[in-house]
Amino acid sequence: MNKKMLFSICISMILAFSLSAQSAKSFYDFKVTDIDGKPYDLSALKGKKILVVNTASRCGNTPQYSDLEKLYEEYKDKDFVVLAFPANNFLGQEPGTNEEIKNFCSENYGVTFPIMSKISVKGKDIDPLYKWLTDKELNGVMDSEVSWNFQKYMIDENGHLVGYANPKEKPYSDKILAWLNK
Repeated sequence: MNKKMLFSICISMILAFSLSAQSAKSFYDFKVTDIDGKPYDLSALKGKKILVVNTASRCGNTPQYSDLEKLYEEYKDKDFVVLAFPANNFLGQEPGTNEEIKNFCSENYGVTFPIMSKISVKGKDIDPLYKWLTDKELNGVMDSEVSWNFQKYMIDENGHLVGYANPKEKPYSDKILAWLNK
């Protein structure tokens, strides 16, 4: 391979990398639908730390709703929000309608943090936000797979993914508290 050809390949790679970096979205570029069917523009959360959680009402992890609410109440005045995304991807553990989910969360756990409409968090029908959360080519940070209900994704004040906590990790885990108190 001659120098001219090698130079050409290098320039092509630099351009490709540059274009892919420019097309990467931030969390704030997404619009979702809340549990009441209303549009919810995630850019309204600029400047806040956000814990994104896929939830389910009939899961062994469902009691985490209590600690998620407690964490939200404790940190909401410090520019923090929990966003719940109900999903029925794991053994049919979220079979309810949006109205049933909303009532369940309110009546059983006193949830006051925002709950979004039920979505898919994996598979062929994955929601675009979760595609972004789990694909390094899109989020610029890491690949991951939603392994079960109550996986927690941490988004910084600038709309960038900074990490995640597995489903069994409690909302008050050292990892989440270190991130919140940073």
